[in-house]
Amino acid sequence: MSIVIHEALRAYIDPLTEHEFAALERSILTEGCRDALVCWGDILIDGHNRYAICQRHDLPYKTVQNDNFSNIEDVQLWMIDNHLGRRSVSDFQRGMLALRKKEIVTSRMKAQEEQPAPDTPESEVAVPVIKPTQSRQEIARLAGISSNAVVQIEKIQKAAAPELVQAVRDGTISISAAAAIASLPSDEQVAAVAGGRKELQQAARQIREKAREHKAPPKVSEAAAEVTAEHQTTRVQTQDEVNTLRQQVQNLQMENSELQRQIAALKEQLAA
Repeated sequence: MSIVIHEALRAYIDPLTEHEFAALERSILTEGCRDALVCWGDILIDGHNRYAICQRHDLPYKTVQNDNFSNIEDVQLWMIDNHLGRRSVSDFQRGMLALRKKEIVTSRMKAQEEQPAPDTPESEVAVPVIKPTQSRQEIARLAGISSNAVVQIEKIQKAAAPELVQAVRDGTISISAAAAIASLPSDEQVAAVAGGRKELQQAARQIREKAREHKAPPKVSEAAAEVTAEHQTTRVQTQDEVNTLRQQVQNLQMENSELQRQIAALKEQLAA
């Protein structure tokens, strides 16, 4: 059969790295193309790398049909679920795929809500539409990663320069470090990537240290420190005054007791 390459579908999933492609090519040259290519009609939807390798070396391959789709979005959702089921997909790729699925589902839900409700006879009971949860926890569960990693991948997706994204895909830098560097201007991100792994790690470390400094308690100003010292001195003076008064009261009580004793003694003498 004639196979058609749909460029948007081919580019929808991150391409293999050079190392991964070379390993797949060696495997196919040694064992042949064991897994069948999946097509939707004549459009290839899974096995683009295997197809390219078989074409390059004029090797035979098998195809299977999957016609359970009504549009390209259905195909994209299937491709996402298919790749999320593979163990070789990195955490970053899993997060990106799960976020892409969220975008498609959210777009469909919005379009569904905007459509006018069909006329339903009173005798018929409307079936409620169950909307899937699109929280970070659900996305994390779908991707098999932590919710914190989802937050970091979202930041990379929104703010990272293409060079920084590629560095994460290649494994040159971790997701958390890339999320930190994504806060820099684009030209500084590119410069950090050009400096290699050590430069990226150092840049991420500096950004985290600055973030920690901003979160630290604010330093007390000199004027505030003087006011605080004055208040403390006043408190000490007041306490000293209280202690003095207490001592005076105690002395008066002792004098009063002595006077009462002397009066009692005089009364006894007079009575005798």
